[in-house]
Amino acid sequence: MKSTVINEMPTGLARPSSLAGTVYDAIFAQLMSLQIPPGARITVDNLVRELNVSHTPIREALGRLEGEGLVLRAHLVGYRAAPQVSRDRFDELYELRLMLEPEAAAKAAARMDEAGLHALDQLAGVMAKTNDGPDERLRYSDFARQDAEFHDKILDIAGNGLMRDVLRMQHTHFHIFRLMYHRLVTAEALDEHEALMDAMRRGDPQLARQAMHVHIQNSRTRLLPAFV
Repeated sequence: MKSTVINEMPTGLARPSSLAGTVYDAIFAQLMSLQIPPGARITVDNLVRELNVSHTPIREALGRLEGEGLVLRAHLVGYRAAPQVSRDRFDELYELRLMLEPEAAAKAAARMDEAGLHALDQLAGVMAKTNDGPDERLRYSDFARQDAEFHDKILDIAGNGLMRDVLRMQHTHFHIFRLMYHRLVTAEALDEHEALMDAMRRGDPQLARQAMHVHIQNSRTRLLPAFV
């Protein structure tokens, strides 16, 4: 699998009001950027020393990551990063996305109001700013989370709770972003998001359906080299 070399994390963490959230962000970034490789053992004591925090926020963060499907915990064994998705699973995830998300985008465009458009505009704007940050590893992990929120918001606006739940239960975006740590995954996606936003602003279901289909197909093409 091809991936970009990651720089070591700085020692220790600043202690803001939400230490547990900061610890979660730090571990999440390592998982997204493959600094913690898929399947690797995650030792709590090592993270305590590396991040210079107590066991409690580490365990809280790992529990949250376990709920998101990124970390696995086995009795008497401890934590491991979730294994990478197989090629078969990758194909299944994209087949599922292509069946559900273009239709969700069309429904969202038809139901779009000022509040929904404002929410999507904000998410799209944050993603664009994230792409200009100084730390590539943190940019990538932030974009992964924000991309998931952007797609989830479209599903929310579409109004089909079952469709939304099915995709959320698969933790689709997080697993897909772990396939390859690469700037193109974010840079090219921003242009595709803008095409989606144009369809949403127009309230055009057919244009939104087409834009989402192109976006998902392009995403699949970008990540296929992970299996070469």
